[in-house]
Amino acid sequence: MTLPTSVALYNQGCRLNQAETATLEQQLITQGIQVVDMHAHPEVVIVNTCTVTENGDADTRRLVSKIVRDNPKCSIALIGCQAQILKDQLLKLPNVKWVVGNANKLTITDLIQQPVDQPQLVVPKIERQSFVVETAAIDLRHTRANLKVQDGCDFYCSFCVIPFARGPARSRVFEDAIRDAVHLVSAGHRELVLTGINVGTYADGSKRFPDLIDTLCRIDGLKRLRISSIEPTTVDWNIIELMAAENPLCQYLHLPIQSGTDDILERMSRKYSVAEYVSFVNRAVQLVPDIGLGTDVIVGFPGETDQLFNQTAELLDSLPFSYFHVFSYSERLYARSSKQTDKISPAEIHRRSKVLRDMSQRKKSAFMTRHIGREVLVLFESEKRGWWTGLTENYIRVSVRSTETLENQLLPVVLTQIEGDRMIGSVVKQ
Repeated sequence: MTLPTSVALYNQGCRLNQAETATLEQQLITQGIQVVDMHAHPEVVIVNTCTVTENGDADTRRLVSKIVRDNPKCSIALIGCQAQILKDQLLKLPNVKWVVGNANKLTITDLIQQPVDQPQLVVPKIERQSFVVETAAIDLRHTRANLKVQDGCDFYCSFCVIPFARGPARSRVFEDAIRDAVHLVSAGHRELVLTGINVGTYADGSKRFPDLIDTLCRIDGLKRLRISSIEPTTVDWNIIELMAAENPLCQYLHLPIQSGTDDILERMSRKYSVAEYVSFVNRAVQLVPDIGLGTDVIVGFPGETDQLFNQTAELLDSLPFSYFHVFSYSERLYARSSKQTDKISPAEIHRRSKVLRDMSQRKKSAFMTRHIGREVLVLFESEKRGWWTGLTENYIRVSVRSTETLENQLLPVVLTQIEGDRMIGSVVKQ
């Protein structure tokens, strides 16, 4: 095999994967390797995989088949979560030359430049230790940049494979995270999204997650700091107080609930009760009335009777969510829930999922309706057919008609109407 001159990157899954893929792209550029898209017939394709659901596993197999069909001579590297869990199966897929787990995934740019005769398997045990990321995750494809500050999880929810795929909870060295953030802002990113597997457990020496947020908010030029999905029991109240104050921290929380009944939460090995979750949400909304509040819910967990599902639906309807993500339960390798016998049929899971997705759409519409006539700040990201689209700090997607370039600009917009999943507005002339 000759050393590659062109590489394509393909990202599956979460924001943490996106941050790592952005880092890999910067590494390749620094090493003088051309980063191209799939259609340019690259010599190597690196796929940062996801294994949260069985759909993610199937997506990888389909993707490999498509890559080989379109570009039969390319070599493929499969890295990340699926590589950690399903390494032997992935190594058998066509054209796969490297399978690299999460501990070594950021070394893949070096590995592909070394001659290889046989497929390589690099999946060592993931150790619990603080880490640094030497190359900044400047994102050439997105206006907002993801800042990796944490990895791994010790919670071991019964439905989840991630602690096995990502390893034990560990945090980025505090000074390294700040250095990277300064670099990202200097590169032009006005919003940073804090990412990790369990970000609220961040701990480096005496520094905790609120310390990290407070320091990041003081970076010159940073306009917005957003927290990605965070576990309910890890949100320090100081963070909510920061949201209520005048600073870059966005008034937004994605707070997974997973179920609205204590019976199922206990089966899931979640670390809170319904009453505790509801109390925290109500306090947060009281202090930050316009907070954008999202959640995750799993439908069809073993033992979820019709009555328990209805209780979950009623609770979700009563809480001030602006949207929620609905996940159909699927059994994962190593997850303890797979041993439970009282399974829910796929047809019933499909029916329940539709009920909640329809409800989520109603909640989103109601949240947007509250904002009609308001002036808000929008960070614009992309343009399509004359419409520029971006986000408010509380996660409302907004589109305006403009012939001027608005990319990466933070502008005041008056919101006038709702159109599907977004709001329409007009830029306030300054």
